[in-house]
Amino acid sequence: MDCTHEDEHAASALRAKENMPEEEQIAEIARSFKTLCEPSRLKILLALRQGEMCVYHIVEAVGGTQSAVSHQLRIMREGRMIKARRDGQNIVYSIADAHVLAVLELACAHISCKV
Repeated sequence: MDCTHEDEHAASALRAKENMPEEEQIAEIARSFKTLCEPSRLKILLALRQGEMCVYHIVEAVGGTQSAVSHQLRIMREGRMIKARRDGQNIVYSIADAHVLAVLELACAHISCKV
C-alpha cells in the first residue's frame, strides 16, 4: 500500500507510539468510560453537578428506586467518579473531582445539551 504522505504519517505514528499510555493506564481509562456509559449512572452524575446530595434527594432528582440508585452509587464510588461523606446519619454524595465534571461538561457540549 502506498501512502502519498509517508513522512508526515510516519512522524505522526511515531509521536502516537511515544505518547501512548501504558496498557494498565489504558485499561483504567476504559473502566472509567464503562462506569460512565450506563444511563442511570450518567443521570446521577448530571444531577450531582448541582452539588452534593443524599440518596433520597438523588432518587427525587433522577427517578428510580432507592435500592437501584444506591447500587449505582456503589459502582460509581468504586470507579472513583463520586465520593461520599457522612453527615450525621446521612451519607451525602458529590462528584469526585474536577476531572469528572470536565468529562461531563465536554460530553454535554459535544451534543449541545444543557450544562
